[in-house]
Amino acid sequence: MTERKERDMSMSVSGSAQGLKAAVAKRERNPVSEFRAFLERQRGQIEAALPKHIPADRMIRLACTEFSKNPALQRCSLPSVFGGIIQSAQLGLEIGVLGQAYLVPFQNRNAGVTEAQFIPGYKGLIALARRSGEVSSIETNIVYENDQFDLKLGLSTEVVHRPNLDGERGAPRLVYGVAKFKDGGHHFEWMSIGEVNRIRARSRAANKGPWVDDYEQMVRKTLIRRMANYLPMSIEMANAIQLSDAAEEGKRATIEGGFVVVEGEELPKDDSGGASEDLPARTSAPGASEGAETLARRKDEAPREIEQA
Repeated sequence: MTERKERDMSMSVSGSAQGLKAAVAKRERNPVSEFRAFLERQRGQIEAALPKHIPADRMIRLACTEFSKNPALQRCSLPSVFGGIIQSAQLGLEIGVLGQAYLVPFQNRNAGVTEAQFIPGYKGLIALARRSGEVSSIETNIVYENDQFDLKLGLSTEVVHRPNLDGERGAPRLVYGVAKFKDGGHHFEWMSIGEVNRIRARSRAANKGPWVDDYEQMVRKTLIRRMANYLPMSIEMANAIQLSDAAEEGKRATIEGGFVVVEGEELPKDDSGGASEDLPARTSAPGASEGAETLARRKDEAPREIEQA
């Protein structure tokens, strides 16, 4: 009987030790650390996609910062997050902090996973516009209800905008911007907030991501997107606009050989006639694990399969 008790006690102690070890291991698991380790293993692909003025260390650090502060992003499939990072690297835009680019999570109910989508921000579009070499500056301003504003259109456009500096400025009323060219010319554009919000309503990200967290920046980006029709266009800016349009329309796109390739389909319509938040199912498009190796493809480099963390 004593031997049996000792054996039972030994098994109990052993079981407790194993349970404690498992609990400690679970507690010590850090998704951000695992993500950083994953990116370090993909450093070569990140470096290959980046322009020379952005070091891989900085891109990895920015990606980890964005990943750490966004729990929804941590639930996204790893290939889709990595795909967004590669797209940002290919355009030479920095994710998160500066508002140049965002990784926005979307629920793909058809595939049963959450996926991240790259969306350029308004500061990213301005940076890309200047890379054309013909744009010297782009300035945008939002007019609020309590500001003084007068706009006269005609052969010579006149704008007078006096912000209310002594109290609440009220709700946004309209947004305007001026692009100045190095040859001395310029282009002026404006939009009412009603127009901006109608464009927002067509976006599948209307109620999440930067439209909620950085509304004013998205207002400015919407204006710049319209201005882009009249601006000298760098290849990078053209690609960024195509990626942004594809994301807003619920389509998938990647940059292959310097060109944007749209691979997704439009989102299914909901009962109200709008776009559903469900992403369409896919079998081989980049972002699915079986197609993840194409996310960082370059013309002079064979694709390498993404390691799973």
